[in-house]
Amino acid sequence: MIGKASGQQLLLPANPLFIWGSLLVALMFNMLPLGRMPGMPDVLLVLLMFWSVHQPARVGIGAAFVFGLIMDVHQSALLGQHALAYCALSFLFLLMQRRLLWFSVPSQTLQVLPLFVAAQVIEVLLRVALGGIFPGFWFLLAAGLEVALWPLVSWVLLAPQRRPPDRDENRPL
Repeated sequence: MIGKASGQQLLLPANPLFIWGSLLVALMFNMLPLGRMPGMPDVLLVLLMFWSVHQPARVGIGAAFVFGLIMDVHQSALLGQHALAYCALSFLFLLMQRRLLWFSVPSQTLQVLPLFVAAQVIEVLLRVALGGIFPGFWFLLAAGLEVALWPLVSWVLLAPQRRPPDRDENRPL
């Protein structure tokens, strides 16, 4: 049976103001006084990794480092704790960027789960190695919630870039 090819939808270029605005909103969300519960997801981390995959020329390891330092100062954490975790994860996401884009969003969640767990483990290991208390295994809940946010973030942040469904019979695309 010959039918329409089911390829990915073409996306418009992302507006830089939208990219950086979404990152600032995520930073503000992370700065809300929700307490220091170890199971809280890091929304800024999810958005940084999303834009690292979809816009690697605009958001990369440098942006991850700067936002990580801001989070360290905000949380009065060891200076560089978040920055190291964000940079390491950004590097891993940049390595996997082309491969991730081949998968559907539900399949991407399985690919990013170990990476978000690694980020949480890096932060906890640094905290414990320098005299902090072990928060228990509740910190893994944060990684699970970050993975659960991935499809929602993908749907919301790619919505402005989707092309309208009207077709022009004179153009092949």
